[in-house]
Amino acid sequence: MEDTSKKLYEEAVQKLKEANFELCRPEEDVVAQLVCSNAQSAISNFLKGFLIENGIEIQKEESISDLYEQCKVIDERFSEVQLSGFNCTAHKEDSRFCNESSRFSRCFDIADSLDTFLRREKIIS
Repeated sequence: MEDTSKKLYEEAVQKLKEANFELCRPEEDVVAQLVCSNAQSAISNFLKGFLIENGIEIQKEESISDLYEQCKVIDERFSEVQLSGFNCTAHKEDSRFCNESSRFSRCFDIADSLDTFLRREKIIS
């Protein structure tokens, strides 16, 4: 389990870096789909990594909201990370698309907040 959660955390960090790289490009060159997809992948992997690390079996079709709620049951401090504003229809693997900058930047902000939270709580380093 530890290896699986570690791999998920590593992939989440990498996806967050890729989303950040895309956001650092000139605004007219930013590909919203890449930011949104990478940020959502990071969010999902951070949450899955935490659940697996805590012995929870992940169902393939679980949404990010479902994963988040399970994390809050295990550790109520997850409530510090707000998913409000996560309006993308990308809660499922087959619909990862945002086309408004406020929406994809919100996805990135949530992923970044999760990264910060997990580092602060020393869950990841």
